[in-house]
Amino acid sequence: MSSTTTIEKKYNKWIVVLSVSIPLVVAALFGVNLRRLGLDVEPLTFLPPIYASINGLTAVLLLAALWAIRNKKIKLHEGLMKSAILCSVLFLIMYVAYHMTSDSTKFGGEGVVRYVYYFILITHIILSIVVIPLVLITYVRALTQRFDLHKKIARITFPIWLYVAISGVIVYIMISPYYG
Repeated sequence: MSSTTTIEKKYNKWIVVLSVSIPLVVAALFGVNLRRLGLDVEPLTFLPPIYASINGLTAVLLLAALWAIRNKKIKLHEGLMKSAILCSVLFLIMYVAYHMTSDSTKFGGEGVVRYVYYFILITHIILSIVVIPLVLITYVRALTQRFDLHKKIARITFPIWLYVAISGVIVYIMISPYYG
């Protein structure tokens, strides 16, 4: 067995663990409100525009990384992708922190805009779960220098991740008038 295969098998275990545990932990923590539990914590109501901006930055980083790799700027591509992953992690931390300290905001739009909002929100949530293993697999394929396989899965990962980043911003813009 080659050392690359051994390394990939070790990473694959982590990919499965993270791909399952991240959505489960986020869902569990989403239901925990520290204030309702009687803890005296300040609601982090300032976070939504920050984490929406981080989603926007993620989209810009992804597009810049695509440009970089198409122009054979491999080190730049690598740095941009690592930055996009970091932004996604920061988003997730802030998102969970906000929901653990603040009540969820209800969307107040009516008519067609309500259906549009919920379509974007639901597809955003589903694809944000789907993209976790895709990002991790794509990253591991680059780490193990399996660039043929990296490129192949990146063609699937990129549009989904870009949609998640952009739709996160759109969801924020649509619900922001209803923050209390």
